[in-house]
Amino acid sequence: MTRRLHLNAFLMNTGHHEASWRLPESDPYAHVSLAHYVDLARTAERGTFDSLFLADGPQLWNNLAQRPAGALEPLTLLTALATATEHIGLIATASTSYNSPYNLARRFASLDIVSGGRAGWNIVTTAGAEAARNFGLDAEPAHAERYARAAEFVDVALKLWDSWEDDAVLADKAAGVWGDDSRIHPPRHRGTYFSVEGALNVPRTPQGYPLLVQAGSSTDGKVFAARYAEAVFTAQQTLEDARSFYADIKSRTRLAGRDPEHLKVLPGIVPVIGSTEAEARAAEQVLEDHIVHTHGVRRLEDLLRLAPGTLDLDGPLPDDLPPESAIEGARSRYTLVVELARRERLTVRQLIGRLGGGRGHLTFTGTPEQVADEIETWFTRGAADGFNIMPPVLPSGLETFVDHVVPVLRERGLLRTAYGPRQTLRERYGLPRPRNQYVSDAAGDPGPATAGAPAALTRI
Repeated sequence: MTRRLHLNAFLMNTGHHEASWRLPESDPYAHVSLAHYVDLARTAERGTFDSLFLADGPQLWNNLAQRPAGALEPLTLLTALATATEHIGLIATASTSYNSPYNLARRFASLDIVSGGRAGWNIVTTAGAEAARNFGLDAEPAHAERYARAAEFVDVALKLWDSWEDDAVLADKAAGVWGDDSRIHPPRHRGTYFSVEGALNVPRTPQGYPLLVQAGSSTDGKVFAARYAEAVFTAQQTLEDARSFYADIKSRTRLAGRDPEHLKVLPGIVPVIGSTEAEARAAEQVLEDHIVHTHGVRRLEDLLRLAPGTLDLDGPLPDDLPPESAIEGARSRYTLVVELARRERLTVRQLIGRLGGGRGHLTFTGTPEQVADEIETWFTRGAADGFNIMPPVLPSGLETFVDHVVPVLRERGLLRTAYGPRQTLRERYGLPRPRNQYVSDAAGDPGPATAGAPAALTRI
């Protein structure tokens, strides 16, 4: 079978560039507009993307002066988008640090049923003291503790999604028997972080459970991804770094007893596209000219855990930054930003410009053919199974990608030309439907491990 690109549309209000909202075409209220997101979802579906993705966090992002802040709750929004689309997968971010397994498992199961098997969960542990204080904590939990809690959270969610056998509903009107209680399996989980007794109050879903996505690239994040993830969103700045990450995460997945082909690696790319290279550069410059650098300095000092007023806009980063091990927040992003600044000898002003479009994700500026070249290079040289497409401006950036880059990728045989028969999201990603962990096969042996975790890890 020909290997094909997996494309995910990462949708963020007016676009990923922090100055996108200031352009004449942009709607400053798009972040709370259902019509805006319906239009984006249908555009991505027109481009035969595998999925779309909404980021989220349990805190108010940014200061209100910088860019549109606040967002609609993603599972609610995706449920609405499920009724406006037919094929595209619907992936929502949800935190394991500030949710409970039962309620979250129920919400994702509901989305999977409503959408006909198109739900995905981007599993995050949520860094930052701001979020912690919204839930009665004085500080964020330690990095390792957040991942330990996340592992138990996912194990419990898997038990809940498997708590109904596929054929638990009999609907036998003649006998007056609606369902078979013997095919219900309450988790009765007692663990370090959670105690969950009863079965889920939603039947097993079309996919069995949602596509499991993970976005951390720290050591803890990669260990977690190797155990559970079926797709990984990652930020990589160079082909060499991307190939190294790709080889590492695939190797870890194999060592965890899973098929590496059942984990798809999707780096982020922010494509600034023009009909000529000069036109693309001009569009990039317009965005950079609209950056308010005082906002960028504030955000960078927060990421680097520096006191306000530390950074000199036209100087380099300080030499005495703390090591990654001292960072309890977004470790992998911290390291990426510091290494980018050191490697390219960027001033703080230049670094803010580089981060303005994608917060550390690869920004690529060029013609549709050049963007397609870059995507093809990473795809064919062992750096990616697909890409997280992050348009700098929405809706125009997504429309340009679909109308001008997608046809090039199709001509090269890298991307489907149509969706074909209706599929679930995990089928579209080439993944099997997980067998219920509580059900034995005809020979009396336990079913194979679910796609997200080996049987030894889920049978607690």
